[in-house]
Amino acid sequence: MSKTSTKGIWKVISASSMGTMIEWYDFYIFGSLAVVISTKFFPSDNPTAAFLSTLATFAAGFVVRPFGALFFGRLGDIIGRKYTFMATLLLMGGSTFLIGCIPSYETIGFLAPLLVLILRLLQGLALGGEYGGAATYVAEHSPAGQKGYWTSWIQTTATVGLFISLMVILATKNILSTEDFDTWGWRVPFWVSIVMVGVSYLIRKNMDESPVFAKAKKEGTTSANPLKESFGNRYNLKFVLLALFGATMGQGVVWYTGQFYAMSFMKTVMNIDSSQVDELLGIALLLGTPFFIVFGWLSDKIGRKYIMMLGMLLAVCSYWSIYDKMYNTVNFTQKTEIIEKTTNTIEKTANNDKITTISKTYTDGTTYIEKNTDFNNKKKSQTNITIHLNSADEWALIFWVFIQVLFVTMVYGPIAAFLVEMFPTKIRYTSMSLPYHVGNGIFGGLLPAISTYLVTHAKAQGEPKFYLEGLWYPIIIASICFVIGMVYIDNKNKTNHL
Repeated sequence: MSKTSTKGIWKVISASSMGTMIEWYDFYIFGSLAVVISTKFFPSDNPTAAFLSTLATFAAGFVVRPFGALFFGRLGDIIGRKYTFMATLLLMGGSTFLIGCIPSYETIGFLAPLLVLILRLLQGLALGGEYGGAATYVAEHSPAGQKGYWTSWIQTTATVGLFISLMVILATKNILSTEDFDTWGWRVPFWVSIVMVGVSYLIRKNMDESPVFAKAKKEGTTSANPLKESFGNRYNLKFVLLALFGATMGQGVVWYTGQFYAMSFMKTVMNIDSSQVDELLGIALLLGTPFFIVFGWLSDKIGRKYIMMLGMLLAVCSYWSIYDKMYNTVNFTQKTEIIEKTTNTIEKTANNDKITTISKTYTDGTTYIEKNTDFNNKKKSQTNITIHLNSADEWALIFWVFIQVLFVTMVYGPIAAFLVEMFPTKIRYTSMSLPYHVGNGIFGGLLPAISTYLVTHAKAQGEPKFYLEGLWYPIIIASICFVIGMVYIDNKNKTNHL
């Protein structure tokens, strides 16, 4: 592959990236709509429990990703990269579409969350087989010495998929009324994915097999048992474990803190209007995404290790300060209320529930709406707070999220090339997929649920800075990974396997 030119590689990257981006879009639609979904598929009498259940269901899709990596990785090393990630694309697309078709909890009861869980598990299995195939496919088409740069285009797909999911949701909200979106419009982003999946399938169908794998298959050097050779061989297993505990574990928590936890934190802890959060997160992602390419390219020049380790170190050292500054944008002790604009209204619903709405406006342009619902014949009441920030505070949050996205690009941009180069062709798909999906699927995927629980628990205990407690999880995991990576990972880019 050292003599391979870049001719035709853009076709390879476009086809691989589009399909992978759509799979990430499918996967993240659920997370982007977690607040709404918690009211549709789970009991409504305890909003906090419903939201945590939604995050747990979201996390379940990540937990099974390693199993998808093993199953589809084995297929990819036996029958080829192309057909395997065509199968994962269809499985992901079908599962996403069906989530949008499930009746609500009020209609079918506990069958609703059960069906959602099953489909989330299928999504996780599909994504477990997708990423390794796409990264391997692009790397095996890339010229020697440029694999960091070319595979970094695949690295943008997760963030782009999240960005597009946010834009589709915003567009749907703008087209429909609030009532229509809440009733049925939230299903539209799930339905839209089936069209994108169909287009991507047609593109991938016309792709050729990876030249490196085709050559190995022709020469009869492919593996008959990739699982045994990947994890039964002590020498190869050592590199699998090193990839996990020295790179992907830390990369996973930095990725999900900088993007998904930031979104969840602003919506549920800071109580910022959901649409405003989607907008500011979309801007931060748009500004940060090109840096995946920058750091992928730079890793070809100076090595993968120090870029990834620096990203983890910066994240660990700055998360406390960043999230403290984020939270204080909604610190109303530092804002002046316009008393004459404060309103307090009381209304009763058809079910005789009492809704008290308090609306406040502040001199800097921030608005605060609090709805307290006293349910008829129920002991529990429910409080919903919605804050809409002024422009200056919104741009401040965009800046702080952008900084976190930069950390993400540092740890994530070079990692595809890093993983591909660690393992030989005949077991590459299997060997690289497992540490990637354990690091991202388990350590990273569990982060929103664990961190939200830590914040909720600390708030219930009356901790003054409860909102920072959720950061313990990513800081500890990334710190451990940083130490292991610095001690045991070699900074030299390996090209002998490609």
